Amino acid sequence: MADDMKSIATIIAGEINARPDQVISAVDLLDGGATVPFIARYRKEVTGGLDDTQLRNLAERLTYLRELGTRRKAIFDSITSQNKMTDELAVKIARTTTKAELEDIYLPFKPKRRTRAEIAREKGLEPLANAIWEDRTSDPAKLAESYVKGEVADVKAALEGARDIVAETMAENADLLKSLRNYLKDKAVLYSKVQDGKQAAGEKFADYFDHFERWATVPGHRALAMLRGWNEEILTLTIEADKDDPSLVKPTHRMIASAYQIGQKGPADQWLMEVAGWTWRVKLSMSLSLDLMRDLRERAEEEAIHVFARNLKDLLLAAPAGSRPTMGLDPGIRTGVKVAVVDGTGKVLETTTVYPFPPKNDIRGTQAELAGLIRKHGVDLISIGNGTGSRETEKLVADMLAQMPSTVKKPTKVIVSEAGASVYSASELAAKEFPNLDVSLRGAVSIARRLQDPLAELVKIDPKSIGVGQYQHDVDQGRLGRSLDAVVEDAVNAVGVDLNTASAPLLARVSGLGGSIAEAIVSHRDQTGPFASRKELLKVPRLGARTFEQCAGFLRIPDGKEPLDASSVHPEAYGIAKKIVAACGRDLRTLMGDSATLKGLDPRQFVDEQFGLPTVKDILTELEKPGRDPRPSFKTATFAEGVEEITDLKPGMLLEGTVTNVAAFGAFVDIGVHQDGLVHVSQLADKFVKDPHEVVKAGDVVKVRVVEVDVKRKRIALTMRKDGGEAPPPSARDNRGPAVMRNANPKPARDEKPAMGGLGAALAEAMRKK
Repeated sequence: MADDMKSIATIIAGEINARPDQVISAVDLLDGGATVPFIARYRKEVTGGLDDTQLRNLAERLTYLRELGTRRKAIFDSITSQNKMTDELAVKIARTTTKAELEDIYLPFKPKRRTRAEIAREKGLEPLANAIWEDRTSDPAKLAESYVKGEVADVKAALEGARDIVAETMAENADLLKSLRNYLKDKAVLYSKVQDGKQAAGEKFADYFDHFERWATVPGHRALAMLRGWNEEILTLTIEADKDDPSLVKPTHRMIASAYQIGQKGPADQWLMEVAGWTWRVKLSMSLSLDLMRDLRERAEEEAIHVFARNLKDLLLAAPAGSRPTMGLDPGIRTGVKVAVVDGTGKVLETTTVYPFPPKNDIRGTQAELAGLIRKHGVDLISIGNGTGSRETEKLVADMLAQMPSTVKKPTKVIVSEAGASVYSASELAAKEFPNLDVSLRGAVSIARRLQDPLAELVKIDPKSIGVGQYQHDVDQGRLGRSLDAVVEDAVNAVGVDLNTASAPLLARVSGLGGSIAEAIVSHRDQTGPFASRKELLKVPRLGARTFEQCAGFLRIPDGKEPLDASSVHPEAYGIAKKIVAACGRDLRTLMGDSATLKGLDPRQFVDEQFGLPTVKDILTELEKPGRDPRPSFKTATFAEGVEEITDLKPGMLLEGTVTNVAAFGAFVDIGVHQDGLVHVSQLADKFVKDPHEVVKAGDVVKVRVVEVDVKRKRIALTMRKDGGEAPPPSARDNRGPAVMRNANPKPARDEKPAMGGLGAALAEAMRKK
């Protein structure tokens, strides 16, 4: 096992740009129950300073390589039990680095159902196949004559049986499979065609009705778009290599021939060459195409999950408006606008529903009621959900604010994403939090709170429902969930949590805590009052020393007995902090925040056997800005007056908007017309941009110019380039509207196989089993 760990550590170290000993140390901590945020923040000396990104990648690869090791042992034991293990085979198994290669090696030894080759062997035709292999100058038909007996009716039947045996041997050659797979990955082309009669129903996939591109370079978003079109039975997908190669003998056939030294010696060579072609067409082409289709999906999913994770992180770490009285408005036309007013801590003060739109059209009554609530509760912010009716509601509020006396401080109105608010409203958590509040009004509360503190409110919602993904419904939901949970955990712990005000869902995301212990903390707080110090956490039932170690540094008590409890300094390092204070001859409370004094200290003088230089530097930095929030300062976009619908847009308009989503091909921007516009990656800057995240992130307020408007397809092309930009190229216009990208659910797989040929049917079955 030690040797296995060394091997795994070497592989992972090369992938995350670290040393093997760093990896081994991190693995020991992870195996011991430590979380990634805790290791990244408080065990820098142990891991040599691995950051949270490196540690997340390490953990993911560790799982894969351990699974590979388990499978490797199972395969080794299986082959050994069959008395077929050789030294050469053992070395080959030990050196495999992927699950696919391992399964290729195991293929000839894998217990399987009765195959055509096995039936041929039962008929006594294996000697015929061997004879053809061994004597290339012989005539296979002549050799077959002596095998015509019993169940073998004639020479043709004998040669077909020999062919089945030879083909199975070729199809189970691990080295050959690897070579063919690599060849296809380099040369294969993905072809997409519209199914007959599906043009109208599949208009949103029009870019792929007659489309092809190299398999190796298909961007993830285009791959997922085509796979969705296939799943909805609009498109057929095929993967082919050498389709236009004029050679009589295709390169794939030549590769098989080369593997078995099939030349031009005689009739047996010619027969074997024909078998090689038959093996490719009937066996290998199908299976390897399926492999590539799965690889394509996995590659696209990885990109989509990465995009979703980055966007979610940006959204969670968006600027909080802060502890200010806020009115939340959940727009609705026929059903009315739901209203909730919360105080600076998020406590609900009052709720109501107003009906300014048809059929009631009570505009004046609505404005009067909203104005009254603003005066009554000293509302400082108005948070308006961006769903149906948002622009109408915003205009209503704007008119109301304009009518207010100039001597009165007017609230700031902000359009916020309401993604996930309805999911939260109907959740068990919301019912527990607001048992006496109507479901429709809970959404307004969420909309108000997510403006005050996006992180604290969004952690209550399933990350997959927050709406910043790229084809999020089309990817492996388990893998997506794990990735997004990791993002939430990292975001919460990067900001820190107020122990005396945090909700149970927020506490549950703190390092080392989970749902049950978070509930226990809240229950203890409700029964005994606010925590006076971090140490009091140890009085919470089931919260022991190990859990305290993991969570304490991420929990804050702003006005507690111990000033360091308000910082990210871990209790285990309070001794070092107090040595620093003693060296300055100052009171801790006066020293915290005194950057000039702290910067004049030499951190090396405080290093001891337990805490090294990285920890000491972190403590000094924290003392300089205790409890600092890594999130940016709050600011909002101002939508242009008179621009409320997509039909109001004209090329050349300069507008302000908020980035709602960043994809691999560009950024979506809310400019206040119910439909996000796209700034294609080529339009993000006056220089070449490889990754849109280099330029923008979700939540950014940006200036954009309208380049092109397609009202029918609800597409808006924007630019951030100073030269005015240009419309995105046709290859970039691939189902990029937010309705397709973020909100549309794929049609559930049907029991019947779609009409797209053998590959499609096999792929459908493979995807169902995935």
